[in-house]
Amino acid sequence: MQTFSHMDSGGNVVMVDVGGKAATQRTAIVEAFVDISETTLDLLRRAALPKGDVLTTAKIAGIMGAKRTAELIPMCHPLALTCLDVRFTVISSPPSIRIEAEARTTGPTGVEMEALIAAQIAAATIYDMCKAVQKDIVIRGVRLLRKSGGKSGEYRAPALPA
Repeated sequence: MQTFSHMDSGGNVVMVDVGGKAATQRTAIVEAFVDISETTLDLLRRAALPKGDVLTTAKIAGIMGAKRTAELIPMCHPLALTCLDVRFTVISSPPSIRIEAEARTTGPTGVEMEALIAAQIAAATIYDMCKAVQKDIVIRGVRLLRKSGGKSGEYRAPALPA
């Protein structure tokens, strides 16, 4: 019979006890994409969108979101993040914004969830900041690119087909 890490023998939901695990340096990098129109991309590049500086606002929102991950995901441990960064690449064709969120800590559990939340909150903020000029924005491709630290060690996502 399969056992689940977030359930006890009675079937009750529990938070995993990581108290006995060794503290190691943990890193996670996540990517996401926001597909926008050429018109919206042009407005973004010219800093002419009506709600203001989209990427700066999205960066701050992503960092704030990552810091609140344990409040958003029920069984997620609160972590002392040692680094959180959100980076953007503006892509001309097809018009889109690539988001890369990186989270780091030293502790007994990983930071994948913090990086995932950072990327997704940044993407949602880009959507919010651009929706006045475009309604059909698409958020896609959210995935873990790399993680390191802990018992499972290093993970690198396979390259996507071209």
